[in-house]
Amino acid sequence: MKILFTVGGSQAAVFGVAPLAAAARSAGHQIMLAADEPLMAAAASVGLPAVCITSERMRYGQESMTATARLDALLGLTANWTPDVVVGGLSHVPRVLAAHLGIPYVRHIWHIAPMARRDRAAVAELRPELERLGLDELPEPDLFIDLCPPPIRPEGAPAARAMRWVPRVSQQRVEPWMYTRPEGRPRVLITAGTRNLMLDTPGSSLRKLVDELTATGAEVLIAALPEAAEKYGAELGDVRIGWIPLDVVAPTCDLAVHHGGATTAMTLVNSGVPQLIIPDNGYGKAVAEAVASAGAAIVVDRNRPQEGRDPDEVIAAGCREILADPAYAARTRALAAEAATLPTPGEVLRELEALVAS
Repeated sequence: MKILFTVGGSQAAVFGVAPLAAAARSAGHQIMLAADEPLMAAAASVGLPAVCITSERMRYGQESMTATARLDALLGLTANWTPDVVVGGLSHVPRVLAAHLGIPYVRHIWHIAPMARRDRAAVAELRPELERLGLDELPEPDLFIDLCPPPIRPEGAPAARAMRWVPRVSQQRVEPWMYTRPEGRPRVLITAGTRNLMLDTPGSSLRKLVDELTATGAEVLIAALPEAAEKYGAELGDVRIGWIPLDVVAPTCDLAVHHGGATTAMTLVNSGVPQLIIPDNGYGKAVAEAVASAGAAIVVDRNRPQEGRDPDEVIAAGCREILADPAYAARTRALAAEAATLPTPGEVLRELEALVAS
């Protein structure tokens, strides 16, 4: 079987499909990942064969701006490498491709934020591409795979095949401090993911947050892009900063402060780490509120400051609360345990195989 995986946007999309793609490859299937140029390095870092279909990163919510170029690139790819099934994500362009080829389409996403309105708008914007290919309408996905654990799925989310979240990130040489919990002190991780150089706190004072945390006796790690470490490392005091494999270090942490990325949040949930989330966009806010609804996080919304309170102090107080109250860790571990009961990528792959066989 030949499976075409398609992603766009951020590296998180690559890391999200990597476990299922790796399971398919290990089962003897041929796979190909079609992605944006900025995602090529991420694909290589997790061992996925990838082909570039656009030179710039696709932005969700602006699908019509790049739909023609992306679809033409996919049509060119599949003229020479004909898949038996297409696996797509938030974008609906791969759904157009599958309908044109007359093969099954599988949607593979985190349904952690309400998307019905955006989906309807995106499908409407693709009407010119449908007409160009002689298609009347887009069929529903033949299989919908959701990485979001049921307890934190949004209300009214469509029925889906839940799949266990398996962390997959770019790696580097692992050092003992990455997998060893410090003795006698908590460990706090701060990260802004791969989209931003550094976490933008409401008070714009990451150094102040670091100082507040170290004052409690905590060890502070900052997982950041190499260029962020070079630019800001000297300003942040006695912390470890740089590219840190999140899946390795997460089990050693007592708290994580981050921007609301789905990959970041799910990797931390998987390791039972409570979170303080400062969303950097609407999607991050949805992620934050979902994790908080399970009692596994505190949300600090930069757009809704608490009257009379310094934003930096609000963040610091939230960190102190999580570190002092074991209930946050207990609730996060309970969520992790429930998520661990979901079908593995290998189990879900069998459903995909049956879909193609039928």
